[in-house]
Amino acid sequence: MGQNAVDIFALSDLCTPWCVHVVATLRIAEHVNAGITQIDDLAAASNSDADMLGRVLRHLVSKGVFEEPETGRFALDEPASALLDPALRLGLDLDGFGGRMAYAWGSLLSAVRTGQPAYHEIFGLPFWEDLDAHPDIAERFNELMGPLGHGTPDPEVLPSGDWQSIRTLVDVGGGTGAMLAELLRTRPTLRGILVDLPKTVTRAAENFQAAGVAERASSVGQSFFDPLPAGADLYLLNRVLNDWPDREAKAILTRCAEAARPNGRVVVIGGVSPDDEPSGLTVETVLLGGKSRPLAEFHDLARQAGLEVHATGRQPTGRFIAECRPV
Repeated sequence: MGQNAVDIFALSDLCTPWCVHVVATLRIAEHVNAGITQIDDLAAASNSDADMLGRVLRHLVSKGVFEEPETGRFALDEPASALLDPALRLGLDLDGFGGRMAYAWGSLLSAVRTGQPAYHEIFGLPFWEDLDAHPDIAERFNELMGPLGHGTPDPEVLPSGDWQSIRTLVDVGGGTGAMLAELLRTRPTLRGILVDLPKTVTRAAENFQAAGVAERASSVGQSFFDPLPAGADLYLLNRVLNDWPDREAKAILTRCAEAARPNGRVVVIGGVSPDDEPSGLTVETVLLGGKSRPLAEFHDLARQAGLEVHATGRQPTGRFIAECRPV
């Protein structure tokens, strides 16, 4: 095999990623960081089998994650220390939403054969119904989608930068309000409405209060497939369309167009990408059948929904933005 040849076996080996998920779920890095370093003590602290845990850790040591300074004693190295990050742990935890993302890849073959998500084959229900049936998993999902998972939201959402005509904003599918809170915090004249499902928006009040914007923010608990609060200057779809196939994405855009008429704008972040950046496979595709659409394809989808793309750009964080207006 040549020096630069791809090792197909190494690429297909699932041992290492599962070991990473397991030690993250068992909080091994936290235990080691707290001074519990002997394998028997680590096993007791994590309620696991010492022999099996030792084998997992030694596999990771061989891959450069953790160290074993002496037999049966483990230590953190730089890669293992990354497991102390709550956001990373949240995405890896097999007992939480991280487990949904990990196990869902087992449905990939069915998804490729049919073109439809097969999440229900693994968990018994389609994705959103599964979250509704498991509030604890839904809570971890909301955390992963919020500041803990994605960091402080980037409030630069207008490619044109023209905020002077924007007085009211509706954050459609805005989760627990982290983005809306940041938008209102950075723009003191702005008023906002959060739209998401009732169980999700219940946590928004504390986020608005913490950001000091509670007097300018309100929440509406509803589906974004239903008519949206009308007459606002700006409707934001942030990390929404990438979760949905074309039919549902068109329906969401249509609701935004209806509410934005005649003079409002609709901004889409996530679910659309430049034509010269072909989109690949993402976990949203496996979980939900969602996708990112090339800009040319998005133009067509937007027109079908009653919108025209007027401007595009990037946030300072690099995420692509499409700004639309009703037609």
